[in-house]
Amino acid sequence: MRIGALIALAVVVLAGVAHAQAAMNLDTFVTRANRIPMNPAAMLMPDAHRLKGEAERAFTAVGREIRDARAAGRTPPACPPERLDLNPRQLLDYLNGIPQSRRQRMTVTDGIRSWLASRYPCPGG
Repeated sequence: MRIGALIALAVVVLAGVAHAQAAMNLDTFVTRANRIPMNPAAMLMPDAHRLKGEAERAFTAVGREIRDARAAGRTPPACPPERLDLNPRQLLDYLNGIPQSRRQRMTVTDGIRSWLASRYPCPGG
C-alpha cells in the first residue's frame, strides 16, 4: 500500500514538473534568456541549461512539423537547410522584437517556428 502511494505521489510530482516546463511562454523564455551572458561560462548556470533544453525541444517540435507537412504534401511552416547556422544573439534579437503582449500568448515553439519562417521561408509559401 505504501509503495502504491509513493508511486502515485511521484506521478503527481512529475506531472506537475512537466506541466511547469510546458507552461513556459515565449515572454518568460526571452526574459530569462536576456539575463544570461553570451559567453561559454553561461552554460554553467542552471537557468541557461534549462533554457537550452527548452529551445532544443522547440526546434525538435518544429522540425517534426516540417517533416510531417512535407510527408503529407503540405507546405511546411519553414524551409530551413538540413544543418542550421544558429547564432543565439540573432535568434534572441528576433524574439525580443516580437511585442511582449504577443510573446505572452506564444509558446517557445511558436517563437522558434516564427523565427525559422522569417529566416527560411518556403518558395511560393
